[in-house]
Amino acid sequence: MFKDLNPIIHSQLRLAIISYLVSNGKSDFKEIKEVTKATSGNISVQLKKLEQAKYIKIVKGFLNNYQHTSIEITEAGLQAFEEYVNAINQYLK
Repeated sequence: MFKDLNPIIHSQLRLAIISYLVSNGKSDFKEIKEVTKATSGNISVQLKKLEQAKYIKIVKGFLNNYQHTSIEITEAGLQAFEEYVNAINQYLK
């Protein structure tokens, strides 16, 4: 039987963000924007959804007198991603 795919991660942009964070551990808003080629507004909305699900931690502050948003994947995010990948693998078998 196929498992349901996690709707939070299944979105294309959220999947790209969480995949990037799995590979890198943490990033910042600017880097996520460059990697995904998405708009700032769309990234903000998707980050908020991932944060509400407790899959990422967002820390806002300043770096060299400029606003800086740091994004880090959480243990819950790593676990959700692993479960998502396992579910996808079931579909591919």
